[in-house]
Amino acid sequence: MPTQKSTRRLGFLALAATMAATRFGHCGSAWAPPDASWAVFFVAGFYLASEWRWALPALLIEAVAIDFAAIHYYGVSDYCVTAAYWFIVPAYSLLWLGGAWLNRRYQRAPADLRRPAVSVALSVSACFLLTEGSFYWLGDRIVHASIAGWWSNFLSWYGYFMLVTGAYVGLTALGHIAVTRRMPARAHLQTP
Repeated sequence: MPTQKSTRRLGFLALAATMAATRFGHCGSAWAPPDASWAVFFVAGFYLASEWRWALPALLIEAVAIDFAAIHYYGVSDYCVTAAYWFIVPAYSLLWLGGAWLNRRYQRAPADLRRPAVSVALSVSACFLLTEGSFYWLGDRIVHASIAGWWSNFLSWYGYFMLVTGAYVGLTALGHIAVTRRMPARAHLQTP
């Protein structure tokens, strides 16, 4: 039977592998799923924040390393790499904190779906405001920046990031429910 430490280690490796496999393109393609990075930080905060605080900086370093490799070795555009790029550190940390907050307050009851939904929505919204706002206003990519232009850009992308992150977190939640529901049954079968 796996220990809690080995389960966390496998979970961390699975999250890191998921980010490595999906981070090469925000929107995905016919051959690759959309970027799961935001969900990875939220889920990692949920499962790892209480004991593995080092996992946040490790995942941040991984995200930057993947971006560097994608741009320098795989021909991915560097359009999003501006002075605002470093706002991913506090933005992704907000996702992590949202997951950690949820872990401390979630009732682990099937009827308590409101807390996870609110936590994901608030975390993704805060992350999106920080990343999109810093890119729009500080990234030197928008020639004639305006409130109307920012709002239009915000509305164009917000739903997408909420949907993708929510879908990945939802799939993780379904996996969590499936595993935790089976665990007591297995423990019951193994007891003499």
